[in-house]
Parts: sequence; C-alpha cells; structure tokens
Amino acid sequence: MNARDFGIVCGILPTGGNNAVTDVPGVTVGHHTIREGDINTGVTAIVPHSGNLYRRKVAAACEVINGFGKSMGLMQIEELGTLETPILLTNTFSVGACANALIREAIAANPDIGRRTATVNPVVCECNDGPLSDIQAMAVTEEHARLALADARGGAVEQGNIGAGTGMSCFGFKGGIGTASRMLELGGRAHCVGVLALTNFGRAGDLVLPDGRRPDPGKAKDEEKGSVIIILATDVPMDHRQLKRVTLRCGAGLARLGAFWGHGSGDIAVGFNTATTFDHDETNDFVVTEMLNESRIDLLFRAAAEATQESVLNSMCAAEAMTGRAGRHRPSLADWLR
Repeated sequence: MNARDFGIVCGILPTGGNNAVTDVPGVTVGHHTIREGDINTGVTAIVPHSGNLYRRKVAAACEVINGFGKSMGLMQIEELGTLETPILLTNTFSVGACANALIREAIAANPDIGRRTATVNPVVCECNDGPLSDIQAMAVTEEHARLALADARGGAVEQGNIGAGTGMSCFGFKGGIGTASRMLELGGRAHCVGVLALTNFGRAGDLVLPDGRRPDPGKAKDEEKGSVIIILATDVPMDHRQLKRVTLRCGAGLARLGAFWGHGSGDIAVGFNTATTFDHDETNDFVVTEMLNESRIDLLFRAAAEATQESVLNSMCAAEAMTGRAGRHRPSLADWLR
C-alpha cells in the first residue's frame, strides 16, 4: 500500500512510472532485512549507476537540516561535490560495518585505491532503530551490506518494513523505507527527480496529511528525537551549488508533514545527479559540464518538496504494525486510514 491507495496526493507534478527513485535512469535500490528475536534492522543500498562509480563519479551535495547524526562521508561530498560509492542506509551502530563493506567493494574493483591513487570516501547514513530493535547487538555485518548491494535493481522499490527501515518509527507510527518521484520537462526532454526516505522522526500527534487530517497513534507525546535520511536523485544536469539548493528543499517536504527538525533529530539530505559525471582519471586541464538555467530551478524545488513529502507517507502506509524489542509497539498508518 502507498499513500495514493488511500487517496492521498502530494502536490501537483506527475509521478514517474514506478513513483520511485528508480525512475531516474540507471538508479537501483537493494535491501537486506534482519528479523531475529529482538533484532529488527537491516541495510538499504542506493546505487547511482551500474558502472565503476569510483572511476566515474557523479555530482553530489548534502544538506544537514539538523545535525544530531552519525552519518559518514558527508564532509568530502561537500568539499569535492562528488559521490564515488553507493549510498548505504542502516542503523546508527552499523555505520562502520557498512563503510568497511563499501571500502572493500571499491578496492576489489579498483586495486590501486590507497596505493597508486587516492583513498575512497564511503557514504553511509543512519537512523537509530533502538526502540524496536536491539541496536546494542550490532547485528549488521559487512556481508549483510554486500547482500543489500547485490540486491540492487531497478523498477518497483519495496517499501515499509524492509532493509534499513525494518525497525524505524515515524510520528508515533511504524516508519521505514518510502520512495516517490516527479517528472519534469526541461530542454524539450523528460527528466526525473526521485527521492528515497528512511523515516524515523516526528513527534506522535504532529503528523499533518495533505487534506489537513492529523492522525494520532494514541501513544504518549514524547520529545522529537528521531532521524530521517532523504536521498534525492535526478538526471537534470546541475553543478554542485545548484544541486545543494535543490537538496535543501527536501526539508520543505518534511515541514509540510508537521516536522520541525527537533533538537535530537538527525535530519540529513543527500542529493546526486547522474547527468553530471567526473572521470577519476581525467587528464585534461579543463572539463566542460552542463548546468541548469537558474531561472528554471523552482520546478526542481517543487519536485524535491513533493517527492519528499510523499516518500515519507509511502514509508508509513507501506509499513505494517510492529511489536519489537521489550514489547514496544508501533501501529500502522494504513490501519488508521482504513
């Protein structure tokens, strides 16, 4: 189930064929889920293209909306404006294992890394699934990360209690993985903005639907101390500065839902652009890249906000109710909407 199955529509722009981040050509998504006793966790992989990402990097940017988080690799993205590994999402205590997996995969494909050429910048983002999962078990291994990478595929994306989203909570309901896309016409061609969200944020009772309803999970109104990771992908040519501006607008999609980016919430957005790539072994002194006419950027701002808002709602509508560690329960938004 997704939000549109309940008549909930976010914004005015049309979706792509899958209404998913995989509507951006070349982008694939994979999951590995771990559900064993009190452990409800996993890994989700977002892969920008099927080639050697270290050798053919994509333009990237990130926006730390609220920095209560432990993500890895964001500093170099901001300094160099490129992404050179897939992005892995997982729980807070599994960032290291996932980073090691990305490093080993990169070295296997590029044996000169760290010896005859530069090191590699693994990008791993996290949320704390501790309320529903035994995060201290540190259950995610490098092999689990590799399985998520191996599972990466195009087409429809599994949502809800899957991969990194298995043990997440959102606005007092069950959260998880959600995705959505928006189609644009620029330069006489169709382009796409896609978003994938890992949702683990929002104070119970604060959620606002596009029609004004305020779903209440019926639990105590705790402090806002979760996190959300937004991954934005597009095939619209942009430079780092433009991509950063678009990525910032993911925060507008969160705000539409009633989020206020609380003190204890790690709210991070990472954007990448598959149309602008950089050759690791470039020998020319100058390179020519294409970028968006700035007067057209509002269309992408709208697409980022709409796709983020819908991705969050899709994560909640797709997620089934769960009783996790220590008997803690999170109801399903889909059950509330029925």
